[in-house]
Amino acid sequence: MYPQAYIDYLVHFHGDRDYFECHEILEEHWKEDEAKKRKRIWVGLIQIAVSLYHQRRKNNRGAYRMLKSAIFILEQEHEDLSKLGLDTDALFLLLKERLSSIKKEQPYESLFLPISDQHLLTSCMHRSKQKNILWWSNSDLTNTFIINRHTLRDRSDVVAERQMKLVEKQNNRLC
Repeated sequence: MYPQAYIDYLVHFHGDRDYFECHEILEEHWKEDEAKKRKRIWVGLIQIAVSLYHQRRKNNRGAYRMLKSAIFILEQEHEDLSKLGLDTDALFLLLKERLSSIKKEQPYESLFLPISDQHLLTSCMHRSKQKNILWWSNSDLTNTFIINRHTLRDRSDVVAERQMKLVEKQNNRLC
């Protein structure tokens, strides 16, 4: 009923709080569609995770911009959002409260998306168990890898892929 990427996003969002992984998972899912058919709903959800990633790192300016953009997108995509098993009224209230707290530079606290569909909740709990991730937990603020993942991750595969595309582009120019 729900894309596996969305379930995995929710598992990381509510489990290990690896917001960077949330971004990666949904971005890959979003890019599966051709560019003109990509659904903005996924961008809005990605931006929620990115906002929390920034807030947890005390980058309130980045967190505020991302969350403001996420709210704007999700309001525009309300119909699609309502099909994702979330209580949309509660979600918008939570997001606007968080936006206010970021603006006031209040410290990060874990955010729990209001899942209203019992089937989705059960799927997330099952997937969480499969991935050995504790479901519905708070951020471990001592886990520097998750907090600073963008600077600590292995990017060798990304660098190799970019190099391969550059060579391919140069070869196409020669033809």
